[in-house]
Amino acid sequence: MCATRSWISIRPAETEPLKVSVDQPAPKIGRYRWVICGLLFAATAINYIDRQTIGVLKPTLQAELRWTESSYADIVFWFQCAYAIGYLAFGSIIDRIGARLGYALAFSVWTLAHIGHGFVHSITQFALMRFTLGLGESGSFPASLKSVSEWFPQKERALAVGVFNAGSNLGAIITPIVVPAITLAWGWRAAFIATGAVTFMWLIAWLAVYRSPNAHKKLSAAELEFIRSSDEPTTAAAGMAAATSRAGVSWLKLLKLKETWAYALGKFLTDPIWWLYLFWLPDFLSKRHGLDLKSFGPPLVAIYLLSDIGSVAGGWGSSRLMKIGRTVNAARKIIMLICAVAVVPILFAQFVSQLWIAVVIIGVAAAAHQAWSANLMTLPSDMFPRAAVGSVVGIGGMAGAVGGMLMSQYNGYILGVFGSYQPIFALAGGAYIVAIVVIHFLSPKLTRVTEEAVG
Repeated sequence: MCATRSWISIRPAETEPLKVSVDQPAPKIGRYRWVICGLLFAATAINYIDRQTIGVLKPTLQAELRWTESSYADIVFWFQCAYAIGYLAFGSIIDRIGARLGYALAFSVWTLAHIGHGFVHSITQFALMRFTLGLGESGSFPASLKSVSEWFPQKERALAVGVFNAGSNLGAIITPIVVPAITLAWGWRAAFIATGAVTFMWLIAWLAVYRSPNAHKKLSAAELEFIRSSDEPTTAAAGMAAATSRAGVSWLKLLKLKETWAYALGKFLTDPIWWLYLFWLPDFLSKRHGLDLKSFGPPLVAIYLLSDIGSVAGGWGSSRLMKIGRTVNAARKIIMLICAVAVVPILFAQFVSQLWIAVVIIGVAAAAHQAWSANLMTLPSDMFPRAAVGSVVGIGGMAGAVGGMLMSQYNGYILGVFGSYQPIFALAGGAYIVAIVVIHFLSPKLTRVTEEAVG
């Protein structure tokens, strides 16, 4: 028995070391990128508090300063004019100096202008402060989108945009709660000064925390690799093209591209509808449903809570579709088409006599807009090299602000002549359907633009 067994005995000297395969756990990716997104969320909330304060105070200011509908429309017009100019300027500035310093500059300008509203008396002075506010606030979204393109891989960008853009709804929720309370206690001037002064804490946090991912000490190697997983190829030729692009993105070349116009016209057609909610919704609730500074807070809060849900859901929806295998093109456009259809019922808001039914209709439309925007604002990073994102966002933002300027004059004329929001809501209800058709026509596949095409 022993002899028969001896053939399987193995001497250690005649064997190779035994190699045992053990599955190593994948390193934790980390979530520090969401800290950056949290800062963007907070800044967007502050942006919208400063932006919407005048809309909440419109009935009060009209009564005290004897503004006409046309006067108020002109003040909004000059804000949007500056927003258009500033969007182009900040898009280029942020591409050159980076998101960290670019956002700090924009935040400082708009916050000082917001505080300045508390010290003015005439329509001209108000228009000047709104113009300066618009210049500063125009840097918010180019800087935010630039930050997202640096800190998130493509499959997470729409979700990140949806999350930080939800800050706009938080700001819109806080404003009708805080601003009337301050106004009733200390007057409308204190509302501008107080809400502006306390927000400078964000600037300190931003400068302390934000760095590019490659230079950030708190970012793990695994998370950096995950963030860079959808970068453009890093060949020598690509690196040289990227360096050229950083040295100067050609606006002329950008304006010749259909992809640029797909984004810009999408913004032109739909941004004005969000301006409508921000600057005229309190007035609509006052005129149609008899609400005032003390009572339109809950309806506005409900509308912007719904829009908050829409912002996150829109980004999550396209990200989810991509995770289950849909292309970027299909994922973005499916969600945007759903949003376009969801806005249509706002056509009937003027005819609804029950306040809370009107609130639901408008709230769903506002939610659809934010879900739409979470995907629309991701298109520049989907279609363009990172070095050109700020400039493309700037062009689109300018187009959206020009659309808003036209919308403000249209609103002032319609309300001054007809006193009805029905023609205004009719325009809002059809804008998104037209926009999705235009975007699909100009960029059927959301084809990515090469570095050479923009440098």
